[in-house]
Amino acid sequence: MSGGLVLRLAGPLQSWGEHSAFAAERDTAGFPTRSGLIGLFAAAMGLARGSDLTGFDPLRLSVRVDAPGLLLTDFHTVGGGLPAGRTVPTAEGKHRSGDNTATIVTRRRYLADAVFTVAVTGPEDLITAIGDALLRPVWQPFLGRRSCPPDQPLLLRRSSADPEADLRSVVPLPRRLRFDRGADGQVDVDLWTETAPADGRSAATELADVPVSFDRYDRRYARRSVYRQTISLPDGLCHSPGRAYQNALYRYMRLDREAA
Repeated sequence: MSGGLVLRLAGPLQSWGEHSAFAAERDTAGFPTRSGLIGLFAAAMGLARGSDLTGFDPLRLSVRVDAPGLLLTDFHTVGGGLPAGRTVPTAEGKHRSGDNTATIVTRRRYLADAVFTVAVTGPEDLITAIGDALLRPVWQPFLGRRSCPPDQPLLLRRSSADPEADLRSVVPLPRRLRFDRGADGQVDVDLWTETAPADGRSAATELADVPVSFDRYDRRYARRSVYRQTISLPDGLCHSPGRAYQNALYRYMRLDREAA
């Protein structure tokens, strides 16, 4: 038996790296990746880095882009000018050896003020376990990187019969300064799915973001296809950022209690 839940991913900064875990140029995708979401769930559930991740394979994810945010690049420096024994420890807990003590320079990219709503579908027992963990996380959930904590509310619904349908019809979204307008005053937003829409009207791309292992010394990822389509939502789902938007979110969250 399958179940579903709905998440809201928002915060000052998010970063969903797709191919540059330890590179000098650290990227971000324009929406939450599968590896980032599985990492969020695993952290909340208290799973160690080397844990088996195959239990998450049945999950199906859909991401609605409520606000794409602004791309921000952080010019980041670490260490430099110190003896080898006083340099910043490496991931292995050691210090850099020899003359390799120069300043480490990276450029780290983030999405500023982005908002995403995510539909998660899977086996009911797994969905229940994830929902419980997000309410009482073992480790702090974060939006791609540990420096990016989420705004609240994070978990909008713990139990939805069709969470993707919720994204298409009832989940509120913040009003942007500029929305692409569809017919009859509707607003157009992007929706990323793991299955191609039946009408074939989508743009496909491939990402290396399916986590095989989060082990510190053996991180591995498989590839998957994702599909971007534009959906039209009623203008009535849009609310001004602030109290109006928060109240609309809380009204939607009450659907769980009313269904219980």
